[in-house]
Amino acid sequence: MAGLPTEMKALRYTKPEEYGLVTVPLPKLRDNDVLIKVKACGVCGTDLHIHEGEFIAKFPLIPGHETVGVVAAVGPSVKGFAVGERVVADNSELCNECFYCRRGELLLCEHFEAHGVTMDGGFAEYCAYPAGKVFKIHNLSDVDATLLEPASCAAHGLDKISPKLGSSVLMFGAGPTGLVLAQMLRQNGGCHVVVAAPEGLKMELAKKLGAGDEYIELSRKEPEVQFAKLKADNPYGFDIVVEATGSPKILEDAINYVRRGGKLVVYGVYSAAARVSWPPSKIFGDEITILGSFSETYMFPAAIDYLDSGKVKVEGIVNKTYKLEQWGECLEAMRNKSAIKAAIVFD
Repeated sequence: MAGLPTEMKALRYTKPEEYGLVTVPLPKLRDNDVLIKVKACGVCGTDLHIHEGEFIAKFPLIPGHETVGVVAAVGPSVKGFAVGERVVADNSELCNECFYCRRGELLLCEHFEAHGVTMDGGFAEYCAYPAGKVFKIHNLSDVDATLLEPASCAAHGLDKISPKLGSSVLMFGAGPTGLVLAQMLRQNGGCHVVVAAPEGLKMELAKKLGAGDEYIELSRKEPEVQFAKLKADNPYGFDIVVEATGSPKILEDAINYVRRGGKLVVYGVYSAAARVSWPPSKIFGDEITILGSFSETYMFPAAIDYLDSGKVKVEGIVNKTYKLEQWGECLEAMRNKSAIKAAIVFD
């Protein structure tokens, strides 16, 4: 690859919680790969789970699953991309041969791989992706474009929910992907979207973005009063309840807000040890549908259409940026929630 360096700087984990800056060779390109010079890579709650060794992570690993950059080189079989074009990458790679892939259920691939989770990702100066997983962008800034991967997951969630016109929606949580999903629901059948989340930065941003029609600011110390009022004000519950906090406690109670015949969407990322308990008689008698929504496949074009056009607003969701050398600070900002969402940026 003429004109490119032979080595690059990267953040690399040898095992959970043990990481460091390293110099490694540039990724080798397969015939159909696009080499991306990384400009920004998003950081989300999943990266905290990966740091702790959860969420299907495989080590050693260069994390980073929300990669944005410019085309640096292409493999010999690649067409339609030129060096210097701004692009974003879908992090998933699927086998297309297993039981589920052959049934068209690609997200359930038995050999599911993901850059930044099970294979090297975008916390490096360069990363290589199959051309079919690389998409051009035009209007979004590099930092805001890191929201395209979470937005594609939201688009997949929207597909699974399939809201009917006139649906009432309750969204627990105002994190980045929840704010995107709330906006998509408002534009696709959700006639009244209520966002319930703790008071603070995320809720203020939710209002600024117009993510909901109504906002319930929960006290961090005693939210029980607001929960009781939410139930009293909505005696029939909601057609769709989305749990996007990752809290098992909230998830367990969320079923009590679902209208008879409604849907409960398990949308947060939970620890492997988390458990909830629901009465089967309620699920049976109220005909409640419980949906899981994990990752995405083939939803990047839809996500780009919504975000690059400005129909779904994301400005301000990424409120902190860091260099690779500041990874420890970035982790702490994610833990203490001073970062709504963070991104690693490169010169």
